[in-house]
Amino acid sequence: MTTLLILGATGLVGKQLLQQALANERIKRIIAPTRRPLPEHSKLENPLVDFQSLPTQASWWHVDAAVCALGSTIAQAGSQEAFYKVDHDFVLAAAQLLRSAGMPCFVLNSSLGAKIDGGSFYLRVKGQTERDLAALNFTSLTIVRPSLLDGGKRPENRYGEQAAIFFTRLLGPLIPLRLRPVSTALVANAMLRAALAGSAGTTIIESDALHDVPVDFAAG
Repeated sequence: MTTLLILGATGLVGKQLLQQALANERIKRIIAPTRRPLPEHSKLENPLVDFQSLPTQASWWHVDAAVCALGSTIAQAGSQEAFYKVDHDFVLAAAQLLRSAGMPCFVLNSSLGAKIDGGSFYLRVKGQTERDLAALNFTSLTIVRPSLLDGGKRPENRYGEQAAIFFTRLLGPLIPLRLRPVSTALVANAMLRAALAGSAGTTIIESDALHDVPVDFAAG
């Protein structure tokens, strides 16, 4: 692979994607469109964009693969409507532009339990996003469905999530592997490996399987 596009490079998983991609010798160039600037790097192109009005003719849509960690929460977004716009509409708008540019391989960070008829609005939106991405018919589509993300302190407080991570760590092996918190480094690792592999068809990686993916990043 030569060029990778990262969506959501300022979030917890996105930061890991960027860090690992910058260190990966197989990736020669990285495009990371964001709302606010990222630290400069010789491999990184960082166009500043408004996700509500993405540039349709930008040359940087022409990449070899894309990984997407773009997302929010209902609390952070402020309403269900605003959450839907970020986690569905913004993702689909970027994916459609990439598809139109001939980009063959898309990798999405979704969620454990994502279903179009899921038990919560959050999971239903994730499921709808998965469904609508599949309809774009990328040559290669990988959907990663992590459980709770364990990646350090977030810029916003998520007390319920922090408490859940604490108690699942405390209970350890008593919690089924698919329900245990998963490190953002492992999620990013699986996403980058999928992007580099570009396997034909649709692949779904559930949370427990993330622990079995060979690790390419340097630990510590």
